[in-house]
Amino acid sequence: MHWYTLTPLDVLLFRDAKPFTPGERAWAGSVFPPNGHTIAGAIRSLLQTDNALTLKGPFLCKEETLYLPRPLNYVGSQRLSPLTWLQERDSEHSSKQMQWDRRYPTPLLREGESNPDKDDLKAQDDRQDYRQYLPVQLVQQLLKGQTLSQMNWKCQDGESPQPWTIESRPHNTLKTGERQVKDSDGYFVENAIRLHRGWSLAIAVDEKTHQAIQGKGDLITVRLGGEGHHVLMQTCEPLNAQWKELQETSKANYDKAEASLQSNPNQARSLAYLVTPGVFERNRDKVATCRAWPWEWNLTHPPNPNQSPGSLVSVATERPVPISCRFRDASSGSIPAPQVFAAPPGSVYYLERPAQLFQDQPTVNGKPNKVHHWRQLGYSEMLWIPYGASQQ
Repeated sequence: MHWYTLTPLDVLLFRDAKPFTPGERAWAGSVFPPNGHTIAGAIRSLLQTDNALTLKGPFLCKEETLYLPRPLNYVGSQRLSPLTWLQERDSEHSSKQMQWDRRYPTPLLREGESNPDKDDLKAQDDRQDYRQYLPVQLVQQLLKGQTLSQMNWKCQDGESPQPWTIESRPHNTLKTGERQVKDSDGYFVENAIRLHRGWSLAIAVDEKTHQAIQGKGDLITVRLGGEGHHVLMQTCEPLNAQWKELQETSKANYDKAEASLQSNPNQARSLAYLVTPGVFERNRDKVATCRAWPWEWNLTHPPNPNQSPGSLVSVATERPVPISCRFRDASSGSIPAPQVFAAPPGSVYYLERPAQLFQDQPTVNGKPNKVHHWRQLGYSEMLWIPYGASQQ
C-alpha cells in the first residue's frame, strides 16, 4: 500500500446519509472524517475510471504522524471491563448482584475503585479535556498492553480535543428580479469543516491505483466532498512504516491469543479496536439490518441456555454513523443505494478469543464474497489488543 495526505485548500463539506430537501429541513446533516465511499469517489473522479481500488483509512495526520480515533472503552483515562470478567477477578465485587438482558452484550464497568469521587468522575467524562484522536506512538503503546498516563490522554496547552472547527454556512436562492427566497429551494444551513493548520487526512491505496495517481504528477489537486472544494494530494511514505508497525503488533497479539487457547484460555482474551467505521449488515427476511457488532460473533452469554456460547463478551460503542452510496444502473446511470449504519471508529469489542470477520474473506467456497467490498473501501479495520490486568 502507498500512503497519501489530503490537505484541504479551503473548508470541506460532507453531508451525511440522511435525506435532505431544502425547505423541508432547515439543517443539512454533516459527517467528518469522510467515509470510504467519498474517498473512493474522489479518486475515481481524478482518474476518470470505474476500476476497483483498495483503500486504508481515512485517518488524520499531522507532521507525517498518523492519528487514530480514541478507543471508546475508556472513561477519561480509566478503562472499562465487562461485568463478568471483573467478578471473576474479585468474587466480592460490588456488581455481583447485577442482572442484565442476555440478548445484549455484557455491561461494562469502570475498573478501579467502586465509589469514585463525583467531581473526579465528571472531570474524566468531560470530552473537552481529553484527546479524541491519539498519535500512532500512543496507539502502539495500547497495542503492546502498556498503560497510558493521564497526561497522554489529556489535551496539552493549546491543543483541541479534535483538530477541526465546524463552521455553519447558510444557503438560499433568490427569485429572479426579486429579493425573496425561492420556495422550491428555501433556506437551509449546513456545516463546513475547517481542519486546523498542519493537519491533513491520510489514506493508503493499492499499487495499481498508486501508479495511476503518479501519472498525474507530484502535486495533485482533487475535488473532495460537496460545493467543489479541493484538497492537495501528496505522497507520504513515512506513514507506511507507522501503519506496518501497527499491523505487525496487532497480528502478533492475535496469534499469541490463538496460541493460548489450549494452555491458558484466559490469556486468549482480546480487545478488537475498530479504527474505521464498521459496517455489519445482514439480510433478515429480505430486510437489511445493521448492528454495532459483527453478526458472526455470537454472545458468550446467550439468552437461550441451549445456544452454544460464542466469543463476544461486550461492546464499547456510541451512536452509529449513517452511510449512503450509489448503485450503477444501466438505464439511469446512477441511483441511490439503501442507507446503512456503521459502528463508529473507536468502538472496542471484548472477546474470549480472537475471531476473524466474514467480510475479511475475498472468496467464499470459490466464489467472490460480496461483502468484501466494505473491507476494500477501508471499512471495518480492526487492531488487536491483549486484555491484561487492570489499567489504572
